Amino acid sequence: MSEQHPTAGATPNGADTPVILSMRHITKRFPGVIALDDVTFDVHSHEVHGLVGENGAGKSTLMNIMSGVYTDYEGALVLNGHQVRFHNPRDAQDAGIVMIHQELNLVPELTVYENIFLGREHKTLRALVNRSSMRRQAQKLMSDLGLDIDPNRPINRLRVGQRQLVEIAKALNLNSRIIIMDEPTSALSDTEVEYLFQVVRNLRAHDVAVIYISHRLDEIFSIADRISVLRDGQVVGTSLARDITRRELINLMVGRELDVLYPKETVETGPVVLQVEDLTLRQGRIHILDSVSLQVHQGEIVGLAGLMGAGRTQLLEAIFGVYPQSQLSGTIYLEGKPLRIKSPKAAIQRGIGLVAEDRKGQSLVLERTVTENATLAALKQFLYFLNVINQRAERNAVTDIVQDLNIKTPTISTMVANLSGGNQQKVVIAKFLLAHIKLFLLDEPTRGIDVGAKAEVYNLIGELARQGTGFLLVSSELPELLAVCDRIYVLCNGRITGEFARGAFDQAAIMEAATQFEDQISASTD
Repeated sequence: MSEQHPTAGATPNGADTPVILSMRHITKRFPGVIALDDVTFDVHSHEVHGLVGENGAGKSTLMNIMSGVYTDYEGALVLNGHQVRFHNPRDAQDAGIVMIHQELNLVPELTVYENIFLGREHKTLRALVNRSSMRRQAQKLMSDLGLDIDPNRPINRLRVGQRQLVEIAKALNLNSRIIIMDEPTSALSDTEVEYLFQVVRNLRAHDVAVIYISHRLDEIFSIADRISVLRDGQVVGTSLARDITRRELINLMVGRELDVLYPKETVETGPVVLQVEDLTLRQGRIHILDSVSLQVHQGEIVGLAGLMGAGRTQLLEAIFGVYPQSQLSGTIYLEGKPLRIKSPKAAIQRGIGLVAEDRKGQSLVLERTVTENATLAALKQFLYFLNVINQRAERNAVTDIVQDLNIKTPTISTMVANLSGGNQQKVVIAKFLLAHIKLFLLDEPTRGIDVGAKAEVYNLIGELARQGTGFLLVSSELPELLAVCDRIYVLCNGRITGEFARGAFDQAAIMEAATQFEDQISASTD
């Protein structure tokens, strides 16, 4: 991977484009840590510049300097040939640089147009808010982006993908020439991702540069013209996307060879640990799940494929006791015995653990320590009489499991919020291992974590499978399911539409099963 000449870039058609922003020799220090070490990074007009690296590599820190969040750093920013120093994000926005964060910065109760002009409202001659002017301008922005979004619609009535596009419209309203997108597709469906990509390509064609940060390497190769890699606070390479392979990019990110990203070993499976028969979930008149039947053996990793809204998460939640029994019918067997799981607490007591998609909101208490999170589901094991915690036993157990799972944390007293995404996910798994879980329900277990951490999580899952633990795994990244699973069930519109054994995995057939009822649904809603 070679460093490109600092005064010219190349769009997909091969045309050279000028540098509009150059970050030169940027160093950023936090107490006891050098987050960025002599980083030089440039942005060209008419380009999408992919920025990748493991969690903690320095990507967000670098972008926070560019967008005016961090003002105390060494080095220089040169914008359109002039050295600049932003004192706050408003300075950066006035200079044409806007960052769209992963957690969208919109006010849900306000309308689309009110969010677009928030803090920069149009005024009449009498200094009153000119709503009609803002609506017209918002509608023009929507039209320019090819968006069919009503400017009068409240944000809380939009899908996540539409909210992401409103953020882009908001950035364009600031006359932005550089837009930074941080993990923009983490909560989007495939259709919404493709629509976002079309918008990004339109931005590039209209002289807007986009810096695109993502852990999803397929997206990076699909959308980026150039790719830069950060590792341990340093740029370790910049290349045209067409000149580097996926394997080379991964090796640069992790600093080592990953011969097989998700190694799959043959494991001799045991008896059936989970059997679901005709499970139906009704909410009002709607069938969220419709007569779902499946099984998982000891030591088996079973995947659940399907599009967003297919019912995968609801299936895991139904098994875990999230829904009232009045909404459910069918039978769930654990190790051959029928169960009526009335709550997540009851599920954990029976040996079932759910690693939720939203680990921060549902699986962790961020402002508590590694120890407190790891023992949360198994606290009874560490209690004296009168409900006093045996802190020595608790510390010893957590220390052992932190070592076993290779959880990277300064101490077991560190707040979980301060760990990387991959290590947070390992703490969730540790919590259930201490509770002696025999069946793991995993909902998007690698969402939002980097490629090296993904490999570690799947290696851990493989090791637990060898020890006899069963897994029911939801992932929107089909290549991951194909790599790690022994069998895959496909859900579409709440129904099982396919089952594939490992020797018969067929990506096209799985996708066909995942869309089996989509034409019927579209026809019924036209």
